[in-house]
Amino acid sequence: MTPGGPAAGGPAAGEGLTVTQRRYVSAADAHYGGNLVDGAYVLALFGDVATEACIRMAGDEGLFASYSDVQFTAPVLGGDVIEATATVVRAGRRSRELAFEARVVCRADPQRGPSASRVLDEPLTVVTARGTVVLPC
Repeated sequence: MTPGGPAAGGPAAGEGLTVTQRRYVSAADAHYGGNLVDGAYVLALFGDVATEACIRMAGDEGLFASYSDVQFTAPVLGGDVIEATATVVRAGRRSRELAFEARVVCRADPQRGPSASRVLDEPLTVVTARGTVVLPC
């Protein structure tokens, strides 16, 4: 995580701040055939990293106002370990635009056994998005 703000010698109003969180996706989170997890799961993760970014920028959870773009590029499966990142790309007086990316870093490997899993050589990008949060004055 990169601290932002002029006092920290970083960009004004949080621009460039990056927050990353990881989460294990349980089999209980899979709702569709083929162990597929719905896209709303990842959007909830984006909300969590946006909240942390707001806290780091303003000491307040802020409010998520909108998404301007969401792209689902690969499936999320039960047994994945997923990493969600938010980066502040634009800072206004009260609003911040965030770029989001979710990547699978580990994936279940059931051919090796019922609890087997592997770390991916390269993270697999599964969702990208842009969103706007609003902070108090």
